[in-house]
Amino acid sequence: MKDSLTTGIEHTMTYVVPGNRTVPNLLPEASDFTAMPEVLATGYMVGIIEWACMEAIRDHLDEGEISLGTHVNFSHQAPTMPGDTVTIEVKVIAVEKRAVTFEISARDSYNTISVGTHQRGVIGKEKFESRLPTVS
Repeated sequence: MKDSLTTGIEHTMTYVVPGNRTVPNLLPEASDFTAMPEVLATGYMVGIIEWACMEAIRDHLDEGEISLGTHVNFSHQAPTMPGDTVTIEVKVIAVEKRAVTFEISARDSYNTISVGTHQRGVIGKEKFESRLPTVS
C-alpha cells in the first residue's frame, strides 16, 4: 500500500442498472428469486458498492496488490428499476494495517437505496492466489 492510502479519500461512481441485474437473474435456478419483481438485486448492489470502493483505492495500491471484500454492513432500503442510474459515494474512514473501511451511500433517481460501511483487505495478488486450494 502506498502512503497515500489514508482516511478522507472519496470517490463517486454511477451505474446504470441493466435488466440482467434484477432479482430474477440473481440465481435463475431458484424459483423464489425468479418469482420476484424485476428490481435491482441486493446481491448485485453489493457488487456495485464493492466496485466503487475498489475504484476509490486503486491508485493507492502498490503494483501486484489487490483488495478483497471482508465485511459488508449496509442496508438495501428501496427498489431500483432497470434503466435507472445508481450513484454510489464512498469515503475511506479508517485504515488499520491492511484493512480499509469505507462509509458508503447509494441512491437512485428517487431514493437513498443504501447506507452503511464496507471493509476491504489489501493483499498481494500472488500471495492470495497461492492460498487457493487446487482442484483436481
